[in-house]
Amino acid sequence: MTSRDNRRLDLILAAGVFALIALPWYRIRSGFFSFEWLEDFISSEKLWPGLVQGLMGRWQLWPVLMLLAVAVLLRFTQAPGKRGGALIAVGAAGLAWMLAEGLAIGLRGWNWGLLEATFGDVAGQQAFGAGAVVLGTLFALMIAFGAAERGALKGDAFVLGAITLLVLLVATFVFYPLVSMFAGAFQEFDGSFTSEGVRRNIVDPKIWSLACFWGGNCGVAWRTFFLAICTATGTTLLGLVFALVATRTGFRFKKSLRLLTVLPIITPPFVVGLALTMLLGRSGSLTQVIESATGWELGRWLYGLTGIWIAQMLSFTPISFLVLIGVVDGISPSMEEASQTLRSDRWRTFRKVSLPLMAPGLANAFLIGFIESMADFGNPLVLGGSGGVLSTEIFFAVVGAQNDPSRAAVLAMVLLFFTLSAFLAQRLWLSGRNYATVTGKGDGGRHISLPRRVGWPVITVAVAWAAFTITVYAMILFGGFVKIWGLDHSLTLDHYAKAFGVGWDNGVLWTGVAWDSFWTTMEIALIAAPLTAAVGLLTAWLIVRQRFPGRGVFEFALMMSFAIPGTVIGISYIMAFNLPPLQMTGTAAILIACFVFRNMPVGVRGGVAAMAQLDGSLDEASLTLGASSGRTMRKVILPLMRPAILAALVYSFVRAITSISAVIFLVSAKYNMATAYIVGLVENGEYGIAIAYSSVLILVMITVIGGFQLLVGERRIRRGEEKAANSSFSAKEARA
Repeated sequence: MTSRDNRRLDLILAAGVFALIALPWYRIRSGFFSFEWLEDFISSEKLWPGLVQGLMGRWQLWPVLMLLAVAVLLRFTQAPGKRGGALIAVGAAGLAWMLAEGLAIGLRGWNWGLLEATFGDVAGQQAFGAGAVVLGTLFALMIAFGAAERGALKGDAFVLGAITLLVLLVATFVFYPLVSMFAGAFQEFDGSFTSEGVRRNIVDPKIWSLACFWGGNCGVAWRTFFLAICTATGTTLLGLVFALVATRTGFRFKKSLRLLTVLPIITPPFVVGLALTMLLGRSGSLTQVIESATGWELGRWLYGLTGIWIAQMLSFTPISFLVLIGVVDGISPSMEEASQTLRSDRWRTFRKVSLPLMAPGLANAFLIGFIESMADFGNPLVLGGSGGVLSTEIFFAVVGAQNDPSRAAVLAMVLLFFTLSAFLAQRLWLSGRNYATVTGKGDGGRHISLPRRVGWPVITVAVAWAAFTITVYAMILFGGFVKIWGLDHSLTLDHYAKAFGVGWDNGVLWTGVAWDSFWTTMEIALIAAPLTAAVGLLTAWLIVRQRFPGRGVFEFALMMSFAIPGTVIGISYIMAFNLPPLQMTGTAAILIACFVFRNMPVGVRGGVAAMAQLDGSLDEASLTLGASSGRTMRKVILPLMRPAILAALVYSFVRAITSISAVIFLVSAKYNMATAYIVGLVENGEYGIAIAYSSVLILVMITVIGGFQLLVGERRIRRGEEKAANSSFSAKEARA
């Protein structure tokens, strides 16, 4: 045990020394991974490592150097059982000092006049670079390893390290941006602090009015809440319908239905709104057919909460399906067979056994649908009309003519209150119940088919929704092959040629106008997706399987990044990361960080739902046989969580491509994402090119999702024919 503790500490100390002597301490404008800085590493003062910066007079780095020296001294003078508390103190002091000096000293010196009056002038500094980031991470690991040496969580360094790093990441990329944004709500344009704006907006009737109950208009908060309840209910029911059709019926076209459920989630947000407008809008194709056949004047019924609800149902039903398919398939067939053995019919078995065991998945699907609806930005922007929701109101409060940061902060707090309330209600409903159906014991039998009173309605609803989805996507494809959608329907390929043209001049030339943003989007999405899945599923494992102080608060904090609309996330990232100590605006790193921590909660909720069905005895058996926590998770848990892994990979990859609300604030000329480019096309009236670009993105995403499916594989739980064959063979032996 002592040698293992020393080996862990040796690794992080060696990495810390390397960071201080070989990595630039401050940020490099051209990017660390371009490695162009190596040419001027010695000659340029801005590129010097932390040790040289400190020796050349930057006194704010001296405590960092001394703390690392203390950690090295502890390694060689103290035994592992005696130095744990000291390591925790060194790690905490190192993080605290780096945070304090990073916030206090900016590009031009002290950030606050009080510090300048107290300590005098100080040289300005750039944002933290690779050396500082590595050393900050190592200080966090010192805290974890010190706690392990003191026996916390049974001395499990893997668990403690994972918890510590996740807390550090969440604090950096969730709380710090929010604090930066909310602090701006209490500042005037001259920088002075005031609470007038917050006090004025918190009681605004446009937010809280209930006048819709007596003929007026309800406030934006209640409109958004009502829409979220309707969307969450509808998407959960439709997701369950498709999951049941895929696993419990003999429907011949299940694979086609599964593809259709995934299509809406891989569509850029504005395209669904445009397709619904051309189909059901005032001059839409289907609207004209209905008016001609019936003589009714449908008017502008699509624009408002009704149209947003339809678009959100199309967009978010696939998320519910991805969460529920693994849960529905994971129910033990032996439990259903036991119910039938006790003379229950299929309807009673489904109602009393199968459906209650789906409760974790249903609750998580409802929660995700509710939060997605609350945070949705693209659909309300296209179809909202005069009835805005919280996300669009926040957007216009910041970038509109009113330019009221305090109003945006108040609306964000209202939104956060609703989403966290839904999360708490879901936790209370599921608390104290056990839904484990996958254990270490053998499991035989097959899932029962749905009873007729459920099977036929489920298939009917699935087919009807699939037909509607096909119609919407037919409009999308149609729009990419006509000259002017809605006016000139003569067929053409000009839009695809202009967007994705390819030439040849001593090599391939990407002449299309969309290629730059396309390659940038693919690169960033393929980096962000596995990171999102890994962080999300690791977090789910910690939440479900580990007991540590503050676990509930930790889970709440993780959901905050998902609960806040992308508009607020984008603005808060700009306010937090535009200046030292962490400056990432205009880089790929800020986009990747935004995608990882914005989409991670879906991986967390999917992992929590899937892990609720895995009996804890599986972990205990592995640990009892001598495996570490890391090996147990890698060899035992992950193979049984393949549906959740696939859901996290698919969702994070797709959302990295189709997100718009946060991305529109974070893109730059060098890193321009596809959705931001499509928005520009729509604003310029180039609908054909926008739809052609979206169609290509859809095909690419389908291909990559298929690749993820092959890479992850399927969860193999020994059931059905295999066990039946073994039982038959044993019976023959007995008769012989």
